[in-house]
Amino acid sequence: MLSYSAITKVNDRERAEGLGVAFEKLNPPPVGVGVFELEDGSGEWEVGAYFHNRPDELSILILENAFEASGIIISEIPETDWVSKVKRDLSPVEAGRFFVFGKHDSKKLPKDRVGLLIEASMAFGTGHHGTTKGCLLALDKLIKREVKIDNVIDIGCGTAVLAMAIGKVISAKIIASDTDQVAVEVALKNLKANKLEKRITCLHATGFEDALIKSARPFDLIFANILKPTLIDLAPSIRSYLKRSGYAIISGILDVQAIEVIKFYRKNNLEVIDRIDLGEWVTLTLISSE
Repeated sequence: MLSYSAITKVNDRERAEGLGVAFEKLNPPPVGVGVFELEDGSGEWEVGAYFHNRPDELSILILENAFEASGIIISEIPETDWVSKVKRDLSPVEAGRFFVFGKHDSKKLPKDRVGLLIEASMAFGTGHHGTTKGCLLALDKLIKREVKIDNVIDIGCGTAVLAMAIGKVISAKIIASDTDQVAVEVALKNLKANKLEKRITCLHATGFEDALIKSARPFDLIFANILKPTLIDLAPSIRSYLKRSGYAIISGILDVQAIEVIKFYRKNNLEVIDRIDLGEWVTLTLISSE
C-alpha cells in the first residue's frame, strides 16, 4: 500500500513555518509534518508533509502559491517511509545534560539526562540544527559554572526548547517570545507537553518591544538564536536589558560572520567568554562588561 509525500523548499522561516501549519490543516490531514532549516548556509527551509492518501493537488497548488514555495512535489512512497523520515528527522539529540526527543523515542530517555519533548507536528527548532544544539551546549557549560540565574528571556524562541531547558534545571522566572504567532502557538503546545506551561510565560512580541518584557528587566540571561542581521540590530537592547555581569547566549551565526558579530557586541560592552562551533554554525556566550 502506498503513502504520499509533499515536499518543497522555502527561503524564509516565517513562510516555511506557516506552510507547515497550513499542511496540518488540510482535509484529510497529513500523518506527519516536518519543517527544517537546511544546514548548507543557504537560508532555505525544507517543508514536508506525509499522507496516507494522495493529497488534493489543487489544495497543494494553492498552498504553493500562497507561501511562495519553489514547487511542492507530490511523490508516492511506501507507507512506512513517512514514519522512518519523521523518526529520523526527530531522532534524539544529546547536548550536554539535555536530551531532545520525540514522543516515539520516550523510552530512550536516559535516567541521568534532562528530557525535552518535541512532538513531530511541532518541528520548528528541535535541537537538530547546529544553532539550537550549540545553545543547549552553551547553557550546559554556563550551569556548570554555578552562576546565579533568576531571570531569563528567550528572544525568538521558536519551539521554546531553550526556555524549557533552563526551566527544567533552574527555578528562574522565564519569558519566551517570538515575532511569529505560529511559533508562539507551537511553543505553548511544547510547554504543555513538558508540563512547563505554568513556569514559563510565552509571548507574541518583536524583540524587547512588549510591556511585560520591559517590566521584567534586567535579565540574568538572554537567549537569542536568530540570524546575524537581527542579532546585530538587537545588540544594544541585549546589553541594556542585561544585569551587570549578566550573560547572553546567541546563535544563528555562520562561522564566516563570527568575527564581525563579536566586534559589534564588544562595542556594546559584551565580551565573549565561550565559543562553540558546530559545522558552519557558531554559538557565543557573552558577559556584560559594565
